[in-house]
Amino acid sequence: MNKNKKTNNQERKTKVPALNFMQVAGVAAILAGLCFIVVGLFHQENVPASVTTATWVNVHIFAIFMGFLGLFGMAGIHARQAEKSGWLGLIGYLLFSVWLMFIIPFSFIEAFILPGLATELPAYVAGFLGMFTGIPSAIDLGILPTFWKISDPMYLLGPLLFGIATFRAGVLPRWAGGVFILGSTLAPVGALLVSPEFQSLVMVPNGVALAWLGYALFSERREKASKFLVDQGALMPEPGKVA
Repeated sequence: MNKNKKTNNQERKTKVPALNFMQVAGVAAILAGLCFIVVGLFHQENVPASVTTATWVNVHIFAIFMGFLGLFGMAGIHARQAEKSGWLGLIGYLLFSVWLMFIIPFSFIEAFILPGLATELPAYVAGFLGMFTGIPSAIDLGILPTFWKISDPMYLLGPLLFGIATFRAGVLPRWAGGVFILGSTLAPVGALLVSPEFQSLVMVPNGVALAWLGYALFSERREKASKFLVDQGALMPEPGKVA
């Protein structure tokens, strides 16, 4: 009897952190998705004149949060559907997560370093922004352009593969995966057909998809957490519902 009681206590201790992790990851994904949308809607054109504006700084601060929150949120989303999403989901998750990791240092430089260099070292600012616009830099930027070239296909393939895996897995909302696919498809089209000042808008669908999946994860885990508490006698079931 004592052995069974000990086993039950261990199971309870395991379930509670797992539920909490998924809920927090869901909230992180929602916030990361909202940051994606803010960056997509308000990102200015990559020209030196933009760097000294308050909008430029604020957008890239949002991008920093987008990176950190997105990493945690994506970890929870992938963990929830890993069994069904398979290798395709894993590859998409890794590619997208590495892209989010790259975004953090690049956005930090754009928010806190470039504005201070705009007057003193305009050639460096122009060269840094040239990585995004395809304009060759007049100064040596070291390994930064290589990192950015590596990250570009990650942004296209990561959400695309993850979206396909999410749609096929059917664990979380399929159409959120479909929005990821849409966002990945629009990105190269936008780069070719949309004028530079509006190209960031192609980030909005991926933000919607990430927030949607985060909300689904959070609400799902909140229901399971409530049921768990009812089962343990810590919470009374709602009238008319059977625990």
